[in-house]
Amino acid sequence: MANKITLSRIPLLVGILFLLYSSSALAQGLAVPAILILILMDTLDGSLARARGEESLLGSVLDIAADRTVEYVLWVTFMYLGLIPLVIPVVVLVRGTFVDAIRSVAPARGLKPFELLQSQLGRFLVGSPWLRTSFAVAKAVAFVLLAAVYALQTAGNPWGEILFLPAQIASWLAVAFCLVRGLPVLLEAPRALRE
Repeated sequence: MANKITLSRIPLLVGILFLLYSSSALAQGLAVPAILILILMDTLDGSLARARGEESLLGSVLDIAADRTVEYVLWVTFMYLGLIPLVIPVVVLVRGTFVDAIRSVAPARGLKPFELLQSQLGRFLVGSPWLRTSFAVAKAVAFVLLAAVYALQTAGNPWGEILFLPAQIASWLAVAFCLVRGLPVLLEAPRALRE
């Protein structure tokens, strides 16, 4: 059941793209709660898997793949819509590509992707519920605000300009979390893989 929720995020993401690329401010505005639902589904699938004892290696890999797909597509979309600079999706894509490539080796060793880290600091930065939640919240706030700004600007509502700066701050905060959580993997995992 949890894997079905994970995979159902992709069709919802496609629907969000249709809403955002609509010329209607109302349709664009509907993307805001849809993005929130999309992000909450990530929490739901993990919670459901743990509650029902359905945690699996396949589930963790699918979860990471769905997370990256959602994150990459939304960052690129918001860049294409002119709401964020190109550097944000470039940083996120490069960091994600290298981190996920390194972590992809873990399942071949029967490990979950986060289990390649050796140091306590590395495990804290990558796996601590506090940092994971903070990163997720920063991305959620950034995506929701960016979608809201876009819809409000299309409607000619002055709140679009008012929310633009908070959307930028949330976006850069999400990028900072992205880098802080990726560095331990880039620094520690290669050593673990050589062993």
